[in-house]
Amino acid sequence: MMKQPVCVITHPIHKDGIALLIAAGVDVRFAYDCDDKALGKALSSANAVITRGSIKSNSIDCADNLEVIANHGSGTDKIDVRYAHTKGIAVVYTPNCNTLAVAEHTLLLMLALSHKLLCADRAARKGEWDFKFTGITHSLYGKFLGIIGFGDIGRQVCKMAIGGFGMRVSVWSPHAVIADIIAAGAIPAGSLTDLLGNADVISLHRPLRPDTFHTIDSVALRNMKSSALLINTSRGGLIDEDALYQALQENWIAAAGLDVFEHEPLLPRSRLSTLQNTLLTPHLAGSTQEALRKTAICCAEQIVSVFREIEPQHLLNNEVWQSRRKIGHKLMLKE
Repeated sequence: MMKQPVCVITHPIHKDGIALLIAAGVDVRFAYDCDDKALGKALSSANAVITRGSIKSNSIDCADNLEVIANHGSGTDKIDVRYAHTKGIAVVYTPNCNTLAVAEHTLLLMLALSHKLLCADRAARKGEWDFKFTGITHSLYGKFLGIIGFGDIGRQVCKMAIGGFGMRVSVWSPHAVIADIIAAGAIPAGSLTDLLGNADVISLHRPLRPDTFHTIDSVALRNMKSSALLINTSRGGLIDEDALYQALQENWIAAAGLDVFEHEPLLPRSRLSTLQNTLLTPHLAGSTQEALRKTAICCAEQIVSVFREIEPQHLLNNEVWQSRRKIGHKLMLKE
């Protein structure tokens, strides 16, 4: 007897992704706000899972029928990918789906900080009209933007900053081709230290790996201009938050705009939230409705491909496809 494949979704996703799964004949189940134990129980009947959070090895151990993990986003550092692969579980992700949204949010943080948007809003609500004369704001036009990392989002930020705001851009990225940086209208930085010392605004766009952890530490922060703005819409672990707190409190740099943090959700006792020269958003840069729809559909399409024994478009490791786990009975899917 044929059986419907089961997909568990661990966090809210766009309805069109869910609709695509259902139309294909997938049994969609939801396991929101689960701790590790509850998630493991939810995954015990799953053939696929879509996650916007973490999937640890202990949860994977509970999922004997799991064939594919779909990461709702491009960064997979919250999934125990290596362990999943040892179990023959394919891991897919969704590159480029939220590139424009994250790039826009990056520029939003730059603008809001340079124009003192939150301070101006509070002043206007209180009738403090003198802020017009006392609040010191700056234009982005002509300023020097330092981009650290030159993947899809870093490239898009570069394009928007040059084309939309007339900024001068320098890029430091150990893995980028220098010719590509120059072709984008930017200047290759000789070193990270050179970039930090010259930039008016610094924007992080690196993946989180052991070699990128705390790219911005106390030494890096002391190399920046005292007027510099630091933006992070990439991964929280790229910044040493204790060092950043000290830098902001002691005015080593002017301000920071952060969408990502070392610990998420941001801890209530986080010292960064007590500072006036920070602008914090809850990891929502890539969460416009347009980006969410594109990402959810990308996850759903790849899951359906796996169930139809078609290699999905964005496998993290193509070698796993040949040795992947297959459940022992046919799954009923609609064409």
